[in-house]
Amino acid sequence: MTGLQDLWFDPSLCFIGGRWVPPVQGGLLPLANPSNGEILCEIARGNEEDIDAAVAAASNASAGEWGRMTAPERGRVLTRLGYLILDRTDELAELEALDVGKPLKQARADVLALARYMEFYGGAADKIHGTTIPYLDGYTVYSLREPHGVTGHIVPWNYPMQIIGRSVGAALAMGNAAVLKPAEEACLTALAFADLAHEAGLPAGALNVVPGLGEEAGAALAAHKGVHHISFTGSVAVGSMIQSAAAPNCVPVTLELGGKSPQLVFDDADLDAALPFLVNAGIQNAGQTCSASSRILVQRGQYDRVVAAMAARYGALQVGPALSDLDIGPLISARQKEIVTGFLANGSDLEQVATGSIVGDAPDNGHYVAPVLFAAVTPEHVLAQSEIFGPVQVIIPFDDEEEAIAIANGTDFGLVASVWTRDGARQMRTAKAIHSGQVFINNYGAGGGVELPFGGVGKSGHGREKGFEALYGFSRLKTVAAFHG
Repeated sequence: MTGLQDLWFDPSLCFIGGRWVPPVQGGLLPLANPSNGEILCEIARGNEEDIDAAVAAASNASAGEWGRMTAPERGRVLTRLGYLILDRTDELAELEALDVGKPLKQARADVLALARYMEFYGGAADKIHGTTIPYLDGYTVYSLREPHGVTGHIVPWNYPMQIIGRSVGAALAMGNAAVLKPAEEACLTALAFADLAHEAGLPAGALNVVPGLGEEAGAALAAHKGVHHISFTGSVAVGSMIQSAAAPNCVPVTLELGGKSPQLVFDDADLDAALPFLVNAGIQNAGQTCSASSRILVQRGQYDRVVAAMAARYGALQVGPALSDLDIGPLISARQKEIVTGFLANGSDLEQVATGSIVGDAPDNGHYVAPVLFAAVTPEHVLAQSEIFGPVQVIIPFDDEEEAIAIANGTDFGLVASVWTRDGARQMRTAKAIHSGQVFINNYGAGGGVELPFGGVGKSGHGREKGFEALYGFSRLKTVAAFHG
């Protein structure tokens, strides 16, 4: 596939009740290519009426064929879907690259991750068991895990496939019927996912996709009285609005929000092993990653070596169009470029030790920002406190373990952290002391970790995705106490 001429679905439609349908009001939105600013296609501008139809379809599926399916049957559908995704790896990767702006190799990794989510949750669907509880004489007490019913999923533009996999995949595995509102900036693979799910045998209404603006379709989904659980990934500001919108309906909300994730490099760290993680975890997807490692905390004995080594790597980084498959692609939009360059202006007082380069043939209208590395940054500086969501990293020196932990915990966020040290006792102490949903020791991210519970503390959100914890979150616990004498 080159461009969008070979699309096997119509992006101007919504997917509701197992059918492709136009938005009720017929509205369309332009979808831009971040690499050159040109319009890729037009997508449906769904609104409250379309969300109503999608929730009704999901409710019918929950009460009907999908709700009656056994867990093994649900698992087989998801497993088939995983194979169909793998069959379309090249097409889906190109779609994601064109839509989001990420290099092809990163988009391809996202396709494989989406397939892996379907494989994992397909296999896990019949592995969620209740318990028996010892109680008073004459009673048998047991617990059941049941689906919520209809779940709403509002996913961002930076990792559509991965976040659909960890959110929608887990919800479907538990037997929920899902309504998905993808980001208006990047929704093509969400629509492709719906089409492949239908081909895999997912019953009508079990998955519904309504593209549209956040303030229209997204707001309607978050506040809908027919939705029993909301999952949102995105900014702190919007996450707060989502939670407020859902509050009158008293439904649970899973929020995966921002991050300012640190890597702590101690004097005894293996720098050769650490270096690729120190850089790659900050610039992947042009830094547009909630779990991006944007703060590098370095003990003074290693400080000069780390600065020099990271600067050398930064100097070799190349930025260009997504299909050129370089180190870094464009930012998602002109607005995001404006935000990132604004932050860079706030760093004019800092020591800028290295930048990457934008290739000469990068289109002028693409949203390109060269990656920038700052050193000798104080923990209180705005670049060390704010989520930039761009290819910008800061290096912060520290003296000892106590100071390192204080700096690591010194932001509003707590999503991911990493500790680089050969000292086993220090590994355990720091992992326990850092306020974060995930802490990695002598690695970062563990290869995506479909199996590893993921989520944050503080303004990084609450609730957990990935692994079995996601299945628990997409279910409600019922206790049955039977008196039989």
